[in-house]
Amino acid sequence: QVRLVESGGGLVQTGDSLRLSCVASGRTSGPYAMGWHRQAPGKDREFVAAISWTGGMTRYSDSVQGRFALSRDSGKNTVYLQMDNLRPEDTAVYYCTAATNTAALASAPRDWGQGTQVTVSS
Repeated sequence: QVRLVESGGGLVQTGDSLRLSCVASGRTSGPYAMGWHRQAPGKDREFVAAISWTGGMTRYSDSVQGRFALSRDSGKNTVYLQMDNLRPEDTAVYYCTAATNTAALASAPRDWGQGTQVTVSS
């Protein structure tokens, strides 16, 4: 099992940028994919982005494609979610997630962080 700790959430305005970080610890010998899910008020959790163990493959939800970018520093067991051109509909609790591969992460993550709040005001 991998322990995940997020940081970087906050309150921003429409059009602003924000970067989330997630550090993995525990059984990090790999391979495992990392990424993010989010949950808006009154809605189900949804997939946001995933990156492979090597960082060579990424996938994004349609709603964030072109605005969010996920990167990975394997030496630090850390992933970064750069969020640009934020919109009010991006307001949610963002959870760092991990799974065996990116496909598994998108559908059924194995590990979850505690979440960090992102609020985008209009």
